[in-house]
Amino acid sequence: MGYPALADVRKTFRVDWYRSPVPGAKLRELSRRSDRQAWFQAGGHLTLFILTGALVFHFWTLQLQGAFLAALFCHGTVTSFMRGVAAHELGHGTVFRTKWLNKAFLYPFSLIGWWDHYDYGSSHTYHHRYTLHPEGDREVLLPLEPSLASLFMLQLFTINITTKPRRVFDKGGLISTVWVTLQRAFGVDGPARVPIFEWFRALHADQPEEFRKSVRWSRLLLLFHGSILLIAIATGLWVLPLIFSTATFTANGIRYFVTLPQHCGLQDNVNDFRKSVRSMRLNPLFSFLYWRMEWHLEHHMYAGVPCYNLRKLYEEIADDLPEPRTLIGAWKEMRMVWRVQKGDPDYQFDTPLPPTARRIRSEKPEEIELESSIGDLAPAGLQ
Repeated sequence: MGYPALADVRKTFRVDWYRSPVPGAKLRELSRRSDRQAWFQAGGHLTLFILTGALVFHFWTLQLQGAFLAALFCHGTVTSFMRGVAAHELGHGTVFRTKWLNKAFLYPFSLIGWWDHYDYGSSHTYHHRYTLHPEGDREVLLPLEPSLASLFMLQLFTINITTKPRRVFDKGGLISTVWVTLQRAFGVDGPARVPIFEWFRALHADQPEEFRKSVRWSRLLLLFHGSILLIAIATGLWVLPLIFSTATFTANGIRYFVTLPQHCGLQDNVNDFRKSVRSMRLNPLFSFLYWRMEWHLEHHMYAGVPCYNLRKLYEEIADDLPEPRTLIGAWKEMRMVWRVQKGDPDYQFDTPLPPTARRIRSEKPEEIELESSIGDLAPAGLQ
């Protein structure tokens, strides 16, 4: 399918989003950033990475294989959430009140996670402005399959070597990520018939300066991880690539289960986030690793609200929102939708709203700019 140039989309296409009303003073309060809470979230995640990595190294030196594998699983789980989760929030620039700290954490998290925050900054800006409207957002393309295939699960809970991406921007396993990074380092995109590369081509044509930054960043990624490999060869410390370079592809299972429900099985081409985005309730550990993004509906409605305030935002507008799913409930819903879609490809689930929910925003928003804010995510060419 052919899509219009993104520059034309920006000029001619606008989504009149419905957002649950929040009083201006309350929205300003919820949008306020806190260095203290940011250090707990970002610093805590980095501390877990260091601690689990130290355990991997410790048990490797002691040659305790069982303990080593258990530590590697924990380390992989922690590290997998750096890729596209921690980097997502830091990319929005809404975590730390002190702005430079967002970038100070974004760069090392992106290095360890093989994450291209330049391409993602452009892509995710469009994702928020045109959520699930494919002419302007192909970061997520429906339908998505909530796969539980045996080989797929085996890779997700061990080493994710070859799995295909579940979403367009997520490049999938180790081989595909390294290959795309190599291509990007030489300024090359893959065939346009492949959704991920078609989207990259559209973004690069629209934001050539960000593409140049992406090329330089891809070279830095290869230099960083290549250096880790060379150090391992020179010293015999083969555990170092497992700690720094392949950890983000290790034990991806929990990340997969909590991230896929964001949009899977819901509706595209609608102007109501309640129909296209799903929120869940998670246990405290999963919520921390996921940077509170289980409140994903609230994040899309008000992307300028820091992740640690999203639950408070939900409580403020709960009577206008569908009940958050449980993790198991979300997966049952997605699997049910997928079974129907195999027989009826046009079927999309219509999320029921509570009786107290509004369908039309009647009053004039008090602060348009604050409501539509996506933080500091947008590159200069999209501001």
